[in-house]
Amino acid sequence: MSRIERTLSIIKPDAVERNLDSKIKEIFVINGFTIVQEKKIQIEKSEAEKFYKVHETKPFYNELCSYLSSGPIVVMILEKENAILANRELMGSTNPKEAEEGTIRKKFGISIDKNSVHGSDSPENAKIEIDFFFKV
Repeated sequence: MSRIERTLSIIKPDAVERNLDSKIKEIFVINGFTIVQEKKIQIEKSEAEKFYKVHETKPFYNELCSYLSSGPIVVMILEKENAILANRELMGSTNPKEAEEGTIRKKFGISIDKNSVHGSDSPENAKIEIDFFFKV
């Protein structure tokens, strides 16, 4: 069953640094997403630690937090039918080398760490992540 959903998308520091934010936003729009809200920000490492708390037991946690706070990011609320799954498919595999042709990570990702974009992985996390950046 399809329904209109909202998901969080982050254009990560590696993509912002390479001025890819407009190109990535265009890909979302071409693929039927509405960008409901967006802002370019830089977060502190402590904020990244709160955002990625779900990963705190994983070995890559510290590097992930350092990376997300290493430069400006663009955070967006995306909306469309089945937005969470559609965004995950459009982003592609976490590892750009394994991502399918035409996906954002295949086009722009540098490595498994610097893979250009983040997207919520479930309706529950989408709500948490949207609230994190866009406190209503």
